[in-house]
Amino acid sequence: MKKTWSVVTILLAGAAVALTISSRRQVQAAPANVPAAAAKQGNFISAAGRVEPAGEEIKVGSEMDGKLARVVVEEGDSVKRGQVLAVLTNSDYQARVELAKATVSERRASLDRLRNGAREEEKRESEAQLREAMAQMQTALSERDRRQTLLDRGAISRSEYDLTARDYETARARVDAARERLAVVRQQSRVEDIRRAEAELAQSEANVAESQALLEKTYVRSPIDGRVLRKYRKSGESVSGKGDTPIVSLGDLDRLRVRVDVDEVDVAKLHVGQSAWVTADAYSGRKFTGKVVRIGQALGRKNVRTDEPSERVDTKILETLVELDAGQQLPVGLRVDAFLEVQK
Repeated sequence: MKKTWSVVTILLAGAAVALTISSRRQVQAAPANVPAAAAKQGNFISAAGRVEPAGEEIKVGSEMDGKLARVVVEEGDSVKRGQVLAVLTNSDYQARVELAKATVSERRASLDRLRNGAREEEKRESEAQLREAMAQMQTALSERDRRQTLLDRGAISRSEYDLTARDYETARARVDAARERLAVVRQQSRVEDIRRAEAELAQSEANVAESQALLEKTYVRSPIDGRVLRKYRKSGESVSGKGDTPIVSLGDLDRLRVRVDVDEVDVAKLHVGQSAWVTADAYSGRKFTGKVVRIGQALGRKNVRTDEPSERVDTKILETLVELDAGQQLPVGLRVDAFLEVQK
């Protein structure tokens, strides 16, 4: 009797173990978050993915080194192509533009005098302007020398000294211009003088265009119509023109896509135009439809982890892009479960 009970016990234990193993296999074989209808049919590829703008995320930075005077957009703001996103400190560049414009005005006036001839009152006026410019230059020189002494003693910063040095250079340039103007009005106009003045005017106008181009680079503009996805920098921070210090990132959220990690065992089932849908835990019960628009050409490592206990982390994947149908909105960066329909 005891032997009979022992055999029954062994048989029951074996059946329980077999049932447990079978149940575990069934659980591991079922993909997570698969709709019931699809699970019954089994004609799909399931994989993890992440939402991104259809036009990809664009990181926007400055074309030149400098310090941010202000960042005028916030995350979530809609922007238009060409809209100002941020402004670098640019008082020096504005001063260069003004000086270049002043030089153009002076040289244009000089050219006009050469063409029309100078009157006595113009000569006296030019002499007075030269004397005034020289006085201003002397004042600027004295202030620069004074600041140099203070700088040597450590009493002021280098930037404070540089400001007076620039003032002196500007004053000296005005003296040179005034001296040239006086020389022009004192002599009789000759053809070669007029031609030289025309060339100098053209060069000055080119300098204006160059300084305005440099000033324009201090305004960071949006390259696309889209939305601000992330703000990396704030006012007062330094940026580099090498592209390694983005200020904001932008994306066109009118169309979204999902970058899907398709397991290497399923790559033969992929094709462009394939119907697909995605689901997300945050949007329970909703399906976001789309289609495959691009299939990668090389296997790589997983980009998205599901954190499921049964997930394989050592498998190779093929990046596949699913573009969602228009009008469907999901947060950029959201992890989703993707299902790609396989033709029978």
